[in-house]
Amino acid sequence: MPFIATRLSNIKPSPTIAVTQKARELKAAGRDIIGLGAGEPDFDTPDTIKQAAIKAIQSGDTKYTAVDGTPALKKAICAKFKRENGLDYAPEQITVGTGGKQVLYNALMATLNPGDEVIIPAPYWVSYPDMVLLADGVPVPVECPPETGFKLQPADLEKAITPKTKWLILNSPNNPTGAAYTRSELKALTDVLVRHPHVWVMTDDMYEHLNYDDFEFTTPAQVEPALYDRTLTVNGVSKAYAMTGWRIGYAAGPKELIKAMGVIQSQSTSNPSSVSQAAAVEALNGPQDFIKERALAFKERRDLVVSMLNQATGIKCHKPEGAFYVYPSCAGTLGKTTPDGKVLATDEDFVTYLLESEGVAVVQGSAFGLAPFFRISYATSTTELEEACQRIQRACAALR
Repeated sequence: MPFIATRLSNIKPSPTIAVTQKARELKAAGRDIIGLGAGEPDFDTPDTIKQAAIKAIQSGDTKYTAVDGTPALKKAICAKFKRENGLDYAPEQITVGTGGKQVLYNALMATLNPGDEVIIPAPYWVSYPDMVLLADGVPVPVECPPETGFKLQPADLEKAITPKTKWLILNSPNNPTGAAYTRSELKALTDVLVRHPHVWVMTDDMYEHLNYDDFEFTTPAQVEPALYDRTLTVNGVSKAYAMTGWRIGYAAGPKELIKAMGVIQSQSTSNPSSVSQAAAVEALNGPQDFIKERALAFKERRDLVVSMLNQATGIKCHKPEGAFYVYPSCAGTLGKTTPDGKVLATDEDFVTYLLESEGVAVVQGSAFGLAPFFRISYATSTTELEEACQRIQRACAALR
């Protein structure tokens, strides 16, 4: 009898974490590496949020809290949904976890039975399919090519729905593509869901505040009130507030679902850090002006990266609406030969070539469910981005 659970046989370690770790190891070994794999803002957590955490520590706010969030944080989350999304939730409809990933995982564990299907537009965040598999569900990827702006089309959603479908996971702005759905595009998708009352929508809005060019962010429960009772709206403080290490995610949904998710959390991690929750209260209730300032910086970086990548031989880069990623095609480089005599057959080959030849660490598109592409995170300095794009141009020009 094997010691390790068989359920792990279908699960892969996170490719994005693997790339980041490899870049760190190469740097430690003395290599000149520019890491563009991490999905993490390079900005620091604002001082007002840090001070709220320090105050919590000094006042002894270091004990266990309610399993799925303090009353103060739940109140702040309710206010955020009302203020920014026009959605009314009561505290008992709110759950707080150690990052958005735990919130998503709790929801899947609390709802999926063996064989239940979850529709996942591809490209997707690498963790979605594996979390579904861990919960004994069946991930159903639906390809969203660049011709559609990397966005799920209503007809494709309709085709993917079966009697076994339980969830649609929708991520906008999207990781890895940066694609974001307009209100009309969301309405077309929600119209499909209204016709299928057994399908719920899990919307990952983690990059809500990182959108550009006058894009108006909306979320499904806001666009289609008829879906309010079967929508889990997931968000967090990681990206907009540069609080990735604080590990606070949250969600709003029907009371029965939120209660079930709390049961899962009570027997796994229990409550998130009391100090991090105090900091998150300040994040949501405190000054918000820095968010737009940082989004403007990200927009300028996006424009730089898109322009420079489109000057690289064999690369085509779509301009995304949000997040801090681009998802260029490297199809034009495949079949070519590197200076070392290796033929590039896949996007993974291309990514390996970039790392070995020029010290640029990116993530292959196959990890996100759509090849041949690669993901670049432009959440780093303009100087590093310029240098990285010059190296990519040089690597592409060297192919024959």
